[in-house]
This record gives sequence, structure tokens and C-alpha cells, in this order.
Amino acid sequence: MRHITHLRRSGSLDGYVELVQSLGRDPYAFMRTVGLQAKSLDDPETLIPRDAARELLEITARATQTEDLALRLAAKRKLSALGPISLVLREEPTPRAALDTLCRYLKLVNPSLTVRVEDTGGVVIIREDLLPSPGLPMRQSVELAVASMFRMLGELIGPHWRPLEVCFTHRPPTGASSHRAFFGRSVKFNQEFNGLVCMAIDLSKPREVGDQVAAGFARKYLEAALRDRSESVQETCRQLILALLPGGACTAREVARHLRVDRRTLHRRLDAEGFTFSGLLDQVRSDLVKRHLREGDLPLSEVAELLGFSSPSSFSHWFHNLFGCSASQWSKHPTELAASEEYGTSQSEHT
Repeated sequence: MRHITHLRRSGSLDGYVELVQSLGRDPYAFMRTVGLQAKSLDDPETLIPRDAARELLEITARATQTEDLALRLAAKRKLSALGPISLVLREEPTPRAALDTLCRYLKLVNPSLTVRVEDTGGVVIIREDLLPSPGLPMRQSVELAVASMFRMLGELIGPHWRPLEVCFTHRPPTGASSHRAFFGRSVKFNQEFNGLVCMAIDLSKPREVGDQVAAGFARKYLEAALRDRSESVQETCRQLILALLPGGACTAREVARHLRVDRRTLHRRLDAEGFTFSGLLDQVRSDLVKRHLREGDLPLSEVAELLGFSSPSSFSHWFHNLFGCSASQWSKHPTELAASEEYGTSQSEHT
């Protein structure tokens, strides 16, 4: 049975067919390459394989030589592309309240996306993390997530709104003019997180209240869907590990606290599903470090910190034990060390 985090709404590809056709290519040929049928995009609520959607964006960007494919896809996207949740978001009293509501129902929109909102004085940092797909590039999917958040906030705050900063962990494109034009300011690459930095006052601007009755019905529907959308313990653990790693507090005890159970209960529930906490932790770290080494240029000391290691030496020891070489050696010859790609699969099957 496919886990819910391995699926996503086909609405995430809204506008894909028209965009690719405008580039003079056949979108359905690309879709067939990744195993997606044309009818998959007829209903935006249809669930499609997450990895197929991610691979589709990457191969299309390469084949059409369109580095800003994700930005073009997001350019005409409206809040309504989120489905029923858009009715609730429009009627929240402030953009910040809408952002909190989005976080509550996020698993109904994109189960593999984690959004963390941090308040630091007069500034709000919106961090967006995607559960990795082992072996698959993530650049287009990450840029689509951040660009979609930018469009959503722009619709809620006002068309002239701009964030203070736009950040991506991957390296910059050949030319960044498209990114500057889309976001209305220079974009920072090779950063420690993907997301937006905003003024708190912009997110606290009051909004006009509209059709509260329709929003109420939509909220009831979403709450019912949330109850029905049960996740396995290991799926939930992956999301928490992803969120807690950069803060250096990713332990079984801390994850159990977020799940409101004790550590023994957490281990027991993971064991019932055939997993261990240490195995999941290593798997998420393994997927993340390969992504950082392939797509970004952060110093290894910063990568180690983002993976929750207390020192570069402990990171180096962990990496060598897992991959049989140093991180710098791996980054120079990733294709020759492709056997390590199987780590995530074998770990999830045999731990």
C-alpha cells in the first residue's frame, strides 16, 4: 500500500499542459515517461504519485531548457488552486491566521511538505521542507513550493507585497533574472533553508470578512477529511525529524513529546510497523545530505549543522560509516557511488 506522503493532489500540476504546449513541446509525452496518464490531471483532487510529479518537472525543465519552469508554472496560480481550503483561507481575519490554517490542513494539500513559521521580533520566517525523494533532483519542486507560497501570500496581503528575502538551499541558476522578476527582488541561493522572510506587520494586516457561511462548511469538510487522512507512525516521524534536525534537538524523546507519547510507546509503535527510530533518522539524514551535496554548495560544516550533528567530526564519522567514503569524495563522484542510493529503500524494508 502506498503511503499518503508518497501521493499529492494532481492540482499541484495545474497549468502544466498549457505551459509545456506554449514551449512547443508535447506535455503528454513527458507525462508518459514518468507513468502519468493524461486523465490524471482532469480532477485536481485526484492523488498522483509524488515522485512521478517531481520527476516530471525535472525532465521537462531539462528537455525544454527552461530553468525557471516552476516559476512559470506558479506565475498564474491562484489561491483557488489549493481546493476547498482556499475558501477557509480567504475568510481568515489576517494573512498570518491564514498561514496557520494552511499549516493545519497542509497534509490534505501536500503531505510531503512541511511548513514551519518562526517569529523573530518584527520578522517572520517561513521555512518550507519537502520530504526527499531518494535519487531524484528536487530543484523544481522546491521552487514551485516557495513560489506558490509567495503567490498565496500576495493574494492575501495585496499585489504589491514583497517579502524581505527569498531563500533556496540549492545553487543559483545560470541566470537569475527570472527569479528577480517573479519575486520582485534578488533571490538568495546556497542558503540554510528554503522559504521566505517577511515583515510581521504585513502578515498581521486585517482582511475584510466575506462569506463566513461557505467558509464554515469548508472547514467542516476539511476537519472530516483530516480525521480520515490517518498517517502511519513512521510517516509522522519522518516529518518531525525533518523539522527538528536543524535545531539539533532531534531525539526519540523529543519526537515522542511532539506525538504526546512516551519514548517506549514510540519505539513500540515503530517496531510494529517494521521501523526503528535510529533507522528513520539515518534515512532522512542520508536523503538530505545527498540532496545538499548534489544541488547546493554549502560548506560541509553548515551541512553537518543542518543535519543536527553537534560537530563536523561526528558528521564525518557518520557519513563515512554510511557511505564508505568522505562527503567531499562522494560529492566529486556521486554517480560512481550510486549504490548508496539503495540505502533508504533497504533501511525502510529491513529495520
